[in-house]
Amino acid sequence: MPQKKRGQKGPTVLHVSQPSDGGVARVVTDLVRHQTEAGMRVYVACPPGGVLSETATEAGADVLLWHADRHPGLLLPQEISGVRRLVRRFGPDLVHAHSAKAGLAVRLALRGRTPTVFQPHAWSFDAVDGPAARLALRWERHATRWAHRVLCVSEDERQRGQLAGVDGPWTVVRNGIDTEHFRPADEVARHRARARLAALYGVPVDAPLAVCVGRLCRQKGQDLLLQAWPAVTDAVPDARLVLVGEGPQRDTLRDTAAENVVFAGESPDPVLWYTAADLVVLPSRWEGMALVPLEAMASGRPVVVTDVTGARESLPVDHIPDCLVPPEDPGALARAVSTLLDDPGLRGVLGFQGRHHIRARYDVRRTADEVIRLYDEVLTDEPVEDTAPQHSPVPGTARVPADRSAPDDRREHVGR
Repeated sequence: MPQKKRGQKGPTVLHVSQPSDGGVARVVTDLVRHQTEAGMRVYVACPPGGVLSETATEAGADVLLWHADRHPGLLLPQEISGVRRLVRRFGPDLVHAHSAKAGLAVRLALRGRTPTVFQPHAWSFDAVDGPAARLALRWERHATRWAHRVLCVSEDERQRGQLAGVDGPWTVVRNGIDTEHFRPADEVARHRARARLAALYGVPVDAPLAVCVGRLCRQKGQDLLLQAWPAVTDAVPDARLVLVGEGPQRDTLRDTAAENVVFAGESPDPVLWYTAADLVVLPSRWEGMALVPLEAMASGRPVVVTDVTGARESLPVDHIPDCLVPPEDPGALARAVSTLLDDPGLRGVLGFQGRHHIRARYDVRRTADEVIRLYDEVLTDEPVEDTAPQHSPVPGTARVPADRSAPDDRREHVGR
């Protein structure tokens, strides 16, 4: 087992994440930065591609290669064996599994033998329907015995799991964002951002502009926003919409989008888009607590979000009538977006209030401090006893073979 490095002041932590971009990658990177600054040794295991391997390395982590697909399938036994191999070789004091796939592989691999924190970042059973949803819920109920703590990013997410029968050892640490990086821009910066959009995408500098930042996928609901958009432009004819992100639904969305919708592709830092926007929209179908509304409000921009897990909790109470709409309701979405795009005075008030709300409640430094305190609590708790039978409700994992392969240093350790 590796020795503590010189100057190390805290435990060694292994973060495991299948998502290597988007909000989960930003959360992991923020935690890594804070933990390494606190003197901890931090590893991050993630698949190749995406931005996480680069941003986690820059934040001070040792990045390890973990081959993992987004969905359960034939590769699951290898993914489980990969986790076991990394834990054996690098000897973390605690493993922090992020999102559904890492939560699946880590808990099956370790079964509570190493202190384990599972952070859903939105429940897996909300992402699917029918038999798949029932299977995912059955798994989450089963697997909580192998987590020393289930870390939820909102009280709403905790209640959603508890009401669904996921009886875990809960802790809620709300998502946070860098309130110094995301902050209101002055008029000069705003004019430059709008001029850049005009040059790159032909967006008029004075057009009312709605921006949606997120992976182009069913979860984020851009298809619902495109359904709502004709009604928005009927009410606000000069309005423009920019979709920032990439994802599996890009081609389908482009086929249904109006001419006044811009697809801007992936952006490593959405500050430019928040600076240029009049309004930020996130019409998600499910979340834990989305980062985009927090970032937008910190930047002084009002938001319109759907009433999914964590959304109501993230807004100032007075913003709910104007900024929160039912999920999967393009008509309500169009009315809220149209009203705000057509009312600069209301946007200004909401933007000012939102900035102060985020600074007071959702600073990432507070979030990261609370996670370190959670680690301290977990490491002083009694160990989880693996009293469950050696079978799983997940198809294909009833008998996960022992990992007899020798570790390959060059393939596992890819950062720093």
